[in-house]
Amino acid sequence: MHYRVLGPTRALHDDGTPVALGGPRLRALLTALALRPGRAVPVGALVDEVWDGEPPADAVGAVQALVGRLRRALGRAAVASAEGGGYRLCAERDAVDLHRFDRLAGEGARALADGDAAKATALLDEALALWRGPALADLPRRLVEAARWETRRLDARRTRLTALLALGGRAEEALAELAELCAAHPLDERLQELRLRALRDAGRTAQALAAYEEVRRTLADRLGADPGPGLRALHEELLRPHPYVALGGSAAGQAPGAGPVGDRGRTAATSGAGAAGAAGASGAG
Repeated sequence: MHYRVLGPTRALHDDGTPVALGGPRLRALLTALALRPGRAVPVGALVDEVWDGEPPADAVGAVQALVGRLRRALGRAAVASAEGGGYRLCAERDAVDLHRFDRLAGEGARALADGDAAKATALLDEALALWRGPALADLPRRLVEAARWETRRLDARRTRLTALLALGGRAEEALAELAELCAAHPLDERLQELRLRALRDAGRTAQALAAYEEVRRTLADRLGADPGPGLRALHEELLRPHPYVALGGSAAGQAPGAGPVGDRGRTAATSGAGAAGAAGASGAG
């Protein structure tokens, strides 16, 4: 059996066919158990999470009735009674999409730290594909726990975009998602820096400079602060042409972080002028 809680709560048989779960209380109970697969969850905690602080008169009996319905839906062996009270979902962590996401996201981050951007991108793509809606959508008391997982998702998206840019030649692909994320999180300097790097690597130096000014104004207006050292260092890079480009080399194929590639027109003009001068010298001889 596999369980999904990154979006509407679902249970799936091994062949992918869904289990009919019934009403919202049953889905909330399964969500609460799936958060701690293989671990006993006390009855009191289940009451708090399923009924959101408004328990029925016979809370213990209500939980027992719900567990009975859940066992009929999933199979009796899916939910075990724990010693000392409480219940346990009999499942491995990887059988729950939330915990599988956490594992894959961690492996992706470690792959990027080890310098393997391709592996990191593949792992993070697999992790993020598990999301099908808001985390823990069917759990009434979800705000704090769900916010923690949404933050984890944002971290994974940042790491994936960092890996994508590190691959080289993927800046244009990253820009649409970066624009969306930066609009949603205008004070997130790490995201803003990634967007500026993507613009630079796509050859859009002028747009990158304009975006920096927009970020600087936003930080000043909302926080009364200047951009951090990472953004300021990147801004200084954008203000000067990369030496390789200035000497007439092609910036195509440079790895992200190698410097601005927006001076291709200037490079071509310089090369053309040099060729014209050479031709003139040859004619004079």
